Amino acid sequence: MTDPYQVLGVSRDATEEQIKEAYKALARKYHPDNYANSPLADVATEKMQEVNAAYDQIMAERRTGQSSAGSAGQGYTGGSAEYADIRRMIQQGRQVEAEELLDGIPADRRSAEWHFLKGTIYYNRGWLDNARQEIGLACQIDPNNPEYRAALSQMMWQRGGGFGAPGSQPYRAAPTGGLNACNCCSDLICADCCCECMGGDLIPCC
Repeated sequence: MTDPYQVLGVSRDATEEQIKEAYKALARKYHPDNYANSPLADVATEKMQEVNAAYDQIMAERRTGQSSAGSAGQGYTGGSAEYADIRRMIQQGRQVEAEELLDGIPADRRSAEWHFLKGTIYYNRGWLDNARQEIGLACQIDPNNPEYRAALSQMMWQRGGGFGAPGSQPYRAAPTGGLNACNCCSDLICADCCCECMGGDLIPCC
């Protein structure tokens, strides 16, 4: 099996930021758009898949704990059958294959679950801003889904500086009294504020 660190051209003691920068540089180099109508298109596509797989493998190995976002479908039975295979791939660390299947779903059929799973893939790659935007949109479409809300709450907790050794603090969970519209709205407003700080807009009317 090819060493993923060699694929990205980084050492095993490289920082996470160095790994991300190496991945982004290679992604720009081998992006399919750069090889449109080129005889090297197939080679570039294979190389891009190899780079994606290497990055996913390294990030999975370095992740010492899983959150609600990183464990899509684990212990949750509310997902639709349409996305069962994609959830299974995400659990197995096959992020590239899962994303290819997701991207193949037409835009008019992309449900709240589609956005949640897309956000989960972003989260597993360490792209937290993209993950928050997608999972925030999933919550907006289906605000009473406990899986989506738990994932969004976890990422808001992280954004607020709630980092530390895995298990050092409990993740913020939904109130024991059950879900209600006030809690859901407050979560969405927080997510919207974060998106606006980054130049986006999760809730256009706010």
